Amino acid sequence: MASVKATPMMQQYLSIKERYPDVLLFYRMGDFYEMFFEDAQLASRVLEITLTSRNKNDESPVPMCGVPYRAAQGYISRLIENGYKVAICDQVEDPKAAKGLVKREVVRVVTPGMIIEDELLDEKANNFILAVSRHQQIIGLASLDISTGMFRLTETEDSVAIIDEIFRVAPREILLPESLKADGSFTSVCNGHLNSAVTVMEDRSFEFAGSRQRLLEQFDTLSLEGFGCESMKAGVGAAGALIHYVSETQRQKIEHLDAVQTYFLGQFLAVDDQSCRNLELSGNMRTGSRQGTLLGILDQTVTAMGGRLMAHWLRYPLLDLTRIQARHDAVVDAVAQMQTRKDLRQCLNPVRDFERLGSKISMGHGNARDLTALKRSIQALTDIFAVLSHFSATHFADDQDTTALHELADLIHCAIREDAPPVWRPKSAVPPVSTPSRFGSTRFSATTSKSRAPTANPCPITMCANRPWSMRSVTSPTI
Repeated sequence: MASVKATPMMQQYLSIKERYPDVLLFYRMGDFYEMFFEDAQLASRVLEITLTSRNKNDESPVPMCGVPYRAAQGYISRLIENGYKVAICDQVEDPKAAKGLVKREVVRVVTPGMIIEDELLDEKANNFILAVSRHQQIIGLASLDISTGMFRLTETEDSVAIIDEIFRVAPREILLPESLKADGSFTSVCNGHLNSAVTVMEDRSFEFAGSRQRLLEQFDTLSLEGFGCESMKAGVGAAGALIHYVSETQRQKIEHLDAVQTYFLGQFLAVDDQSCRNLELSGNMRTGSRQGTLLGILDQTVTAMGGRLMAHWLRYPLLDLTRIQARHDAVVDAVAQMQTRKDLRQCLNPVRDFERLGSKISMGHGNARDLTALKRSIQALTDIFAVLSHFSATHFADDQDTTALHELADLIHCAIREDAPPVWRPKSAVPPVSTPSRFGSTRFSATTSKSRAPTANPCPITMCANRPWSMRSVTSPTI
């Protein structure tokens, strides 16, 4: 960066940018996110927006460009699609109350693997970030879809099998330790053959001791035995590196990540990437879309969650005869009961994406309409489980206690109007109602907002947004 006049604002910008040298910094100024120097030059070219300058009359004017705050999502999407990362730097105090320069901090870093916004995601495809770690001769792999909470790990001594697994997961972003960057086995990964963003991190982020401790803190447990990975040092190293990266980019503890699924490559039929493409299992060879593929034909699912599960099953064919037979029994049962099957599909129509709604809300990115969609989806569960009771196959058996979810639906019903707008405004979304007695007896008025919660009992919307409601227990059968 060229030498510039060190105004207080520019000093603040440069100090923040120094901590995020490899990402585009969206610096909030009033109703705009501004970019300066090389960030402005790059963003103006990619986004096709006007490049101007700050202090035009100075000897070294500062290149700058900006995007409207309320329209930033579309611009961030285009940058992510082009493989860039964006650090969102917001004002963290009221400008009217600030003495001098308004305090600003990076509140989130958006990367290809750290997306939770619906408009940036394919509703029937997972958006994975993947980490690879090595411990002695064993290579570990962990994958995470932060938008759904799907978190898995495995390990093996077979480097070829790990590469095949990376292609099978098809992550949007890959984390590699520095020691593996120069490894010939990962040349195809580092050279962008997957069209994935590659982030290289320090080896210490993948060390077993630190990674294990991060996982214990994340899951609030004393051991990883319950997840079946206590002794999997390479796999735990990769999973811990993911948790570290999530913490650094999202600037918060991700409450909905409450478990990790351990699996072994030998549990599933190995179908290498070349065979998958030649057979057009999930992407056609001409455009890469689902049209004309096996998945495109088979996927008649009603919900986004069902679509993702169908894609997962297709990419991970079972080898265990007992599990295969259980699936076949479920199919036979559903085919034999045509009317019950139709009734079930009808009951599923109002169900929105439980997994992604739960993730957005627990991370504080949900809005009133997200909460209303969650309420309607929960209310549909009673009819869904009633229809499922007509099937006899074990896959349809239900023993979930959904009492807490129905209490949550009642809370949302009392707190938010049906016609609530997508943008939170204190007087527009919340009717003047009393909350149910089990949530406290405080009268909740339309002027109560997140920033002005009653001292005796918290605002119901704040309770919904801050409590880590996990949806995976009712949406993800054993696979």
